[in-house]
Amino acid sequence: MTDALIEYIEVVAVWAPVWGFALVVLFMTIESSFIPFPSEVVMIPAGFMAARGELTFASPVLDAATAILAGVLGSLLGAYVNYGLAAKLGQPFLQKFGRYVLLPPAKLERAEELFRNYGAGATFVCRLLPGIRQLISIPAGLSGMPLRSFTVWTGLGAGLWVTILTAVGYFLGTHTADMSYAELVHGGKDMIRSNWVYGLPVLVLGFVAYVKFSQRVMRRDQALADGTLGDTTEASGT
Repeated sequence: MTDALIEYIEVVAVWAPVWGFALVVLFMTIESSFIPFPSEVVMIPAGFMAARGELTFASPVLDAATAILAGVLGSLLGAYVNYGLAAKLGQPFLQKFGRYVLLPPAKLERAEELFRNYGAGATFVCRLLPGIRQLISIPAGLSGMPLRSFTVWTGLGAGLWVTILTAVGYFLGTHTADMSYAELVHGGKDMIRSNWVYGLPVLVLGFVAYVKFSQRVMRRDQALADGTLGDTTEASGT
């Protein structure tokens, strides 16, 4: 599927100097919704073209930064689509008819399980996981997760992933000769796969910090609800 998409997007890429950032927003919106679409075929080439000065501003750093912002915006827009549809249609509808729009029950149940276990943190971590990054927005919508919290965690996860892809493309653009679109995408994916172990500890530590923080907040909220927070504070101060 990736190779088939590469051929089509390679044709569209000739418009990148004028419409590049709008195309990034469009394709990343599609990628972030329930439609299968690999973000690698969008953001790696965007970073590559930014490094070569082939985007709108013809400034490598400015183009790369703008491409990242456009990628995050598209990711959020697509996530809002899933969130809104899930909130409006509800679980019974998605369980019954989701398979007709590429949402089989098994995938939906997996996304719901992750969200039940990890809550808001799942919307951050799962943005980095192939096959689940788009679907995690659905249980968030079903559960009525506050939109502000959903936006923050989705934006952070999407921002990290988009930045990684853009940086890989940028590196290839500054350290290699001309590459075909297919060579660029597959070479970038191989680079991420071979170096993923270095980024994993950062992700794990970030997630652990989130879990600890969430547990502390929940204990505080429970203490407030029980009316024991003041007593606990006074006892710890004596």
